[in-house]
Amino acid sequence: MSRDLRVADFVRDEVSRILQRDMRDPRVGSFVSVNDVRVSKDLSYAEIYVSSLQANDSKAQQELIEVLNRAAGFFRTELARRHTMRTTPKPRFHYDELVERGPQLEKLIGQAVSQDQARSEQVSEDDASSLSTSPSPITKEN
Repeated sequence: MSRDLRVADFVRDEVSRILQRDMRDPRVGSFVSVNDVRVSKDLSYAEIYVSSLQANDSKAQQELIEVLNRAAGFFRTELARRHTMRTTPKPRFHYDELVERGPQLEKLIGQAVSQDQARSEQVSEDDASSLSTSPSPITKEN
């Protein structure tokens, strides 16, 4: 496993712990999940993707991200206390919309699959009816 992936796993685990135990801002709430972390190759930035059950609309999501980005110094300080690396990545928070769009994507995929199945059944029925109505080939007997 490459170093940036190990650091990303570490950051994801520790930011989750910080959000659960150490974050005292009431605007953040208690149902914030860290879904993904991507660390730059030089380990200077950590792109942190979060979602929340309490952030129902885009305004609440935007406010959550603003609060977390304002607290980025706090997160970086806490991360620095918990590891022995020379540098600590600067956290940048983003709202992960994939969690909310997942059920919509699954529904669209299901519709596409059912349409493909219906088309293939229609084509096979058309092929079967054309075979039964077409004349049989004449075979030459010796």
